[in-house]
Amino acid sequence: MTTPQPHYNITLPTPHHHGIAIVGCGGIVNYAHLPAYRQHGLNIVGCYDLNHDSARATAHSHGIDTVYQSLDELMSDARVEIVDIAIPAWEQRAVATRLLHAGKHLLCQKPLAETLDDARAIVDAGQTAQRHVAVNQQMRWSAGIAASYDLIRRGYIGTPTDAQIQVSTSTPWHMWPWLRDSAHLDVMYHSIHYLDSIRHLFGNPSLITSRHTQYPGQLERAETKTVTILDYADNLHVVVMVNHHDDSQDVYATYRFLGTKGIIKGTIGLLYNYPHGRPDTLEYAAHGEPLTSIPLEGLWIPDAFIGPMASLMHAINTHQPPITSAADNIGTLQLVHGSYLSAHTGRSVCPADL
Repeated sequence: MTTPQPHYNITLPTPHHHGIAIVGCGGIVNYAHLPAYRQHGLNIVGCYDLNHDSARATAHSHGIDTVYQSLDELMSDARVEIVDIAIPAWEQRAVATRLLHAGKHLLCQKPLAETLDDARAIVDAGQTAQRHVAVNQQMRWSAGIAASYDLIRRGYIGTPTDAQIQVSTSTPWHMWPWLRDSAHLDVMYHSIHYLDSIRHLFGNPSLITSRHTQYPGQLERAETKTVTILDYADNLHVVVMVNHHDDSQDVYATYRFLGTKGIIKGTIGLLYNYPHGRPDTLEYAAHGEPLTSIPLEGLWIPDAFIGPMASLMHAINTHQPPITSAADNIGTLQLVHGSYLSAHTGRSVCPADL
């Protein structure tokens, strides 16, 4: 049997010289966003952070000419077409609304908001301003997920019947001290990636059932171990199992997509040694055939981070919604909030009702 060759490389639209400004100069911008943008020659015109020292350090490290002294100064810069926002979710609505009113297109960090009301307000503000709002759900562009998407769409596994994402690792929560006291943790800030990728691969489920718990003696306030089941109308079952407190030497981060004709399985390389990462792996087999390894290129961090920005630029050029539009992201946030409601009430939840 010929080994399939998935098509998953990210391509930038023409043109892609849109002026980009950064709001929020924390770690993820410095080790993920900006390295990806520089690698692809994007036009970064300035950056801003409430902590001016952070903004100046980011500008110095990445060769950015302009450090804005205020958000108003950024908004008045006619060079800026796109603003990449990387700030806490609870601040995003206020900042996004101001930037949209100033006529900027936005790439918002995930989660788009911690509440569905705030998320919908951002969607409404984008529609009123007639500006595109994308969400940085970049796992869709990681090599393993992007290659799987292509193979599934091309019929290699037939009708999907079962999907699993299982992660058991030791997460360096010290990189985000504010998360220790957050009322929501894994699903809102980590497993949201898996839920969004599952929607990308298979669409919206009809029901979600979730259980959350903690590791004995953990410093974090909220859930660090979760099990979530997604039920689909066509009998597809999806299971997402995550444990962030695995101190053994047998950590793993795997995905497995089974269908009526074949199987895709592999590893999520980033999670074996975050944030440095290693390439994802992917194996494929038609039923009755042995698994065959398909080499993948690129790292989730930083390479997948060009995906949402490329999609946003394509949307600006073609006047079509970006792939991870804010409107689409409401479906992902419904799964997030459905997970919490299910865990709280002990019952299955229809996410579309939220």
